[in-house]
This record gives sequence, C-alpha cells and structure tokens, in this order.
Amino acid sequence: QVQLVESGGGLVQAGGPLRLSCAASGRTFKMGWFRQAPGKEREFVAAYSWPGGTYYGDSVKGRFAISRDNAKNTVYLQMNSLKPEDTAVYYCATGNSAGYTSDTWYDNWGQGTQVTVSS
Repeated sequence: QVQLVESGGGLVQAGGPLRLSCAASGRTFKMGWFRQAPGKEREFVAAYSWPGGTYYGDSVKGRFAISRDNAKNTVYLQMNSLKPEDTAVYYCATGNSAGYTSDTWYDNWGQGTQVTVSS
C-alpha cells in the first residue's frame, strides 16, 4: 500500500497563494487532490495522471495548478487567488485505474491538511 504524506496547509488571506505537496512512497498512475469542508461532501479538486494529463474541478479551474515530480513521486497543488470558500481539509489520493473525479476511483489516501482562507 502506498503511503502519502501531505504538507503545506495553513492560514492565508483571501486572494493569496498557497502550495500543497504530497509525497508518495511508491509510483502510481495518478495522484489527485480532494477537499472536504465542514458539513459538505468530499469534492474533487485536481488530478495528474501519467504521463502528463491534468484534470480540474470546475470551482478551481484557472486558479489552481497541479504538477508532479515523477522522480520524487510527489504531486504539488499550487493554489492562487484563494477564496474563503476554498477553506477545507485537503486530501491527497492515488490510484492506478482510469477515472479522476470520483473518490471511488482512488485507492490510497493521505491524512489531510487544513487550508483556511480568511476574508
């Protein structure tokens, strides 16, 4: 089983940037980010698949960018123009099957990192 370690969460003012990192203990076909705000369902944010496909949720398109360092088995989520509604626990996930936007298509999950955007 692949182990995931997330980092980079924190408190940021609206309009500011933040970058999340997720290091995996092994290679996987795809690495993605989901988020869950209190009282809401888990939401797809972005995914990166081998050898370079990227996918984004509608609410973050144009503001967030996902990238991957294959040599380090690490995926990054650059978040720009953050809004208070981006406040959530962000989870890194990996999987080896096609399909990107549903959490059912991912096999391994990180512990989550809190992102709080103040207005």
